Amino acid sequence: MQLNNSKVINAWCMYDWANSVYSLVITSAIFPIYYNAVTTGADGSDRVDFFGLEISNSVLYSYSLSFSFLFVAAILPILSGIADYSGKKKFLMKLFVYLGSFSCMGLYFFTGDNIEWAIICSVLASIGYSGSLVFYDAFLPEIATEDRFDKISAKGYSLGYIGSVILLIVNLVMIEMFDVFWFEDKGTATRFAFLLVGVWWLAFSQITFLRLPDNVHNLKPKNNVFTEGYKELKKVWYAVKEERMTKLFLLAFFFYNMGVQTVMYLAATFGSKELQLDSAKLILTVLIIQLVAIGGAYLFAHISNLKGNKFSLLLMVFIWIFVCLGAYFVYSENEFFLLAFVVGLVMGGIQSLSRSTFAKLIPENTIDNASYFSFYDVTYNLSIVVGTFCYGIIDQITNSMRNSTLALMLFFAVGMGFLILLKLPKSSKLEPKKA
Repeated sequence: MQLNNSKVINAWCMYDWANSVYSLVITSAIFPIYYNAVTTGADGSDRVDFFGLEISNSVLYSYSLSFSFLFVAAILPILSGIADYSGKKKFLMKLFVYLGSFSCMGLYFFTGDNIEWAIICSVLASIGYSGSLVFYDAFLPEIATEDRFDKISAKGYSLGYIGSVILLIVNLVMIEMFDVFWFEDKGTATRFAFLLVGVWWLAFSQITFLRLPDNVHNLKPKNNVFTEGYKELKKVWYAVKEERMTKLFLLAFFFYNMGVQTVMYLAATFGSKELQLDSAKLILTVLIIQLVAIGGAYLFAHISNLKGNKFSLLLMVFIWIFVCLGAYFVYSENEFFLLAFVVGLVMGGIQSLSRSTFAKLIPENTIDNASYFSFYDVTYNLSIVVGTFCYGIIDQITNSMRNSTLALMLFFAVGMGFLILLKLPKSSKLEPKKA
């Protein structure tokens, strides 16, 4: 496999373009608003019946997302071991992509009465999205040299932000002007938006599948893939235990990503509850974050090239701490939009640079890239579960989301502490380039 092949790299980056519409339209912007609207009774009640269990609609949705993240965290390690032993990374990635995209399409049939169908589809879509990423990320060390990881990762995330914003705008126009597009009402147009997400995800991922190499190392499994996959995972587990720098990075990533993902998932909720912003302004906030994140990804990749990955990550985590502090004192919509601008700037940078930094920590002589990235993605998923749970608990106890934002500062502070402990040698590939 020839490294730094521009066609292969561009095809790899296109999967960010393909899958990011799920995280924006389904996770952040349109589906949560639609879900709350159709599951809230005429009397304002938020109680729903889920397989005979009466529960709050928001609690049910929160629990379902947590379950999906925990499920993925449980199955990814062994699947990544199987992928490394058999050379079937692309095959397993395809399975998760098809599961996620068709589940998004299934949300078209959610009208409010069939809450069970909606939860099942949303859980499967989340599993498909999260599950595909570990195999996708694992291709990065196989298609490019380490000196290009930062810029390639930034390009992928930037394409994702651009693509997701384009489809979100198309969907919003379609929903607001539903009669022009021959829909009966806004609800039907909204459900069609979920269908478009699945089609977009499935269609553009084919570009990635067309050019990504299949079985780069020409592996030919001779034994049981499950037992041998477990052995591959076990081998990487013991290797990671001996790699102090990798362990410190994963600990740092766990804590600061708790803060990053919690802000991303609950920013709109904060604006709605604490500032009483309407849905149009909340979606505008999401658009600001996504658009600014494009420049943020490239900006911090450039800073990393000049000053090193560690410096760039520390700078972003430091800014995140002040974002949390600023959120506590935000009381106007203009202040909220300004804060969203800063969030977008560091969101794009910290997501892309975290991925590329971990790729650089993987030993150069290993073929177990999927197993290594399974530790990264399991850490990612668990941090979301713990972060959102802690945020909700503090909100419930204190009856204020502002207090929860202060707690997020602690997550970032702990993450910064572990980053500071990283002692990178001068020869490390994580150090800046010499002029």
